[in-house]
Amino acid sequence: MKFSRRDFLKAIAVSAAMLAAGCGNKRDTQKGPVEQKDAEKWVKGVCRYCGTGCGVLAGVTGGKIVAVKGDPDCAVNKGRLCVKGILLPKIMDTKDRAKKPLIRKDGKLVEASWDEAMNLIVEKFKESIEKYGPDSVGFYGSGQTFAEETYTMQKIFRAGIGTNNVEGNPRTCMASAVAGFVTTYGADEPMGTYADIEAADTFFLIGSNSAEAHPVLFSRIVDRKNSDPNVKIIVADPRKTRTADIADYYLPFIPSRDLAMMNAMAQVIVEEGLTDEKFIADHTEFMKGASDKLTYEEYKAFLQDYTPEKVEAACGIPAATIREVARLFADPKRNTMSMWCMGFNQRTRGVWANNLVHNLHLLTGKICKPGNTPFSLTGQPSACGSVRETGGLSHILPAHRFVANEKHRNELEEIWGVPKGTMPSKPGYHTLEMFKAAVTGDLKCLWVMTTNPGQSLPNLNYYRPGMEKVFLVVSEAYHPTRTSELADVVLPAALWMEKEGVYGNGERRTNHIAKAVEPPGEARSDLETIIDFGKRMGFEKLVPFKTPEEVWAEYQKCQAGTDMQMASYRRLREGHGFTWPVAPDPDSSPETYIRYAEGYDPYVKEGEGIKFYCRKNNRAVIYARPQIDAQEMPDAEYPFFLTTGRMLEHWHTATMTGNVPELKNAAPEMYVEVNEEDAKRLGISEGDLVNITSRRATCKFKAKINGRGKPMPGLVYVSFHDPEDDRLINKVLLDAFDPGSKQPEYKVCAVQIAKA
Repeated sequence: MKFSRRDFLKAIAVSAAMLAAGCGNKRDTQKGPVEQKDAEKWVKGVCRYCGTGCGVLAGVTGGKIVAVKGDPDCAVNKGRLCVKGILLPKIMDTKDRAKKPLIRKDGKLVEASWDEAMNLIVEKFKESIEKYGPDSVGFYGSGQTFAEETYTMQKIFRAGIGTNNVEGNPRTCMASAVAGFVTTYGADEPMGTYADIEAADTFFLIGSNSAEAHPVLFSRIVDRKNSDPNVKIIVADPRKTRTADIADYYLPFIPSRDLAMMNAMAQVIVEEGLTDEKFIADHTEFMKGASDKLTYEEYKAFLQDYTPEKVEAACGIPAATIREVARLFADPKRNTMSMWCMGFNQRTRGVWANNLVHNLHLLTGKICKPGNTPFSLTGQPSACGSVRETGGLSHILPAHRFVANEKHRNELEEIWGVPKGTMPSKPGYHTLEMFKAAVTGDLKCLWVMTTNPGQSLPNLNYYRPGMEKVFLVVSEAYHPTRTSELADVVLPAALWMEKEGVYGNGERRTNHIAKAVEPPGEARSDLETIIDFGKRMGFEKLVPFKTPEEVWAEYQKCQAGTDMQMASYRRLREGHGFTWPVAPDPDSSPETYIRYAEGYDPYVKEGEGIKFYCRKNNRAVIYARPQIDAQEMPDAEYPFFLTTGRMLEHWHTATMTGNVPELKNAAPEMYVEVNEEDAKRLGISEGDLVNITSRRATCKFKAKINGRGKPMPGLVYVSFHDPEDDRLINKVLLDAFDPGSKQPEYKVCAVQIAKA
């Protein structure tokens, strides 16, 4: 079934407008469109792609998923789906589905039994732990696993093996957002929800191309703008994207200089008396660093270095424009919602960027009220629910606890029935440390689950040899990937609705995914594999589970007494997602629209108004964060900025979307976007092969000029979905990372460009 570019764009338009159960054609994996009535049954789930968390109904016929439509009862999408969601059936029965365990013999991966594969894994892990200690092994998970899976694996590693070497790829996409929320409010995750979109008058979109990365949410923003001529949209991005097409103000700042721009906005807000002084006095404090307190007057003095006139040349935005957007943001008669994603987080100062957007809301009091919220968008379907909340990173524990906190460790030791002091107090390797330890030989065994670091890590030429050196286990639904090709053991994994579990999306919504069909061949759920591993390792008491529901019941014990109580499994099965906290009774209490706000949040008592109760003094922090450039800026030898990102047609490393003919035909290979002025100066024409060279590697792409995205002069852009060696753009990137969040830099590095 062929799809032209024109047909594809029509499909995008149609999918963005779908509002009811009858949204779009049902598609058979072989025959194309079929009538929805042909499905034998419809099974409730959640989309497998981005962190929006759209509810779906999967149509099943003959034991196969033949159609997907939007769930009209899910508050996230209300029946809408993007084109990737509509085409979800086509990721299921593909030629490259992993169906049998594989083990490496004589340099080649050959088929093996589950017993042989699991025995080999356990033998290698036990041998490494005995010889080199528990920190010689590690687990690298994903925001695509189910919550029950990550929860069980991190429990095995921490309470069984005795290491905090538990990481996940949300470190590469959302860690700076986590650190921004924690440092500002004392706890992770947004206080608002997607419902704020319909109540906002001003949108500040920065570091986010939501039109392509979160199309259903973007359609809600478009609807809101179309519903009221008073609604205004500010888009800040060095590359003019489809998101900017709806902007009233477009701010093409110089890459990494958005810190100066946001400080300048804050300076205008303070200077012109647009602050909410009562809110500031009652609910905030000022700080420079982790413990360096400032007075309000000292913060005002700090901002004097960031007047619009002082920073306009550095950030590339005229002073008058900065003043206009600051006034619009702060207008007391308007509700303001900020939204950001990887463009903020994948930076060497991503935490500070997050702090600065929170500053704008705290200074104006535009927070914890309908339509007023700083909101981080999430890249993966359950980065929040399956990693940030379950303890899937090396420094955190389930239910927003921290490894370094003895009280938190003791609470979990009691719940898990292990002696006090069992769990190690030192955080494990963060992502780049973990893969560097594989290169140096300090890490001997690594288990990668539901992710593809052999393509997605930055500076790949450095890290890929470590993946070949370490004993590498890969649990994956597809083979080969750029990671499974390096593995010593490949375990075939059930995919999406071939198993039951829970996802948690970017608005704190916990949603249940029912099992709709059986996995192919010998593939099985990752939870089943994890429990099997735990038992074979001798940790039977830690993994007494037989079902995902039993795992959830224990996980809920970890939530008790925290700020993130979630709905019961029964309720999740019956409902269409619930935004936590759901307290005090997870089986009947209402979900929470706005955290920290009286009348919405069950942890805020009557008369308390707004209370940031996750900080000891109940005050959020306004930070004085100076402008610091990215670690690698252009120079005479490497005069261009390179930034990377996503496109609508594909998702992450395209192991799924690359199998969908309509998506693959629409975008068969990635290209480099070059500014028209730069192209003319360098003699580059549309379609020319162009070398992009950094201090680390060279990649080759066809040039795209005046395409869907238009980078500013001096900037080139590449989407990172392409697995081909010549177009594996992450080889070019540097592996610098934010010192606070340990999140790698994907958005700014210095390159040369030239015709190949």
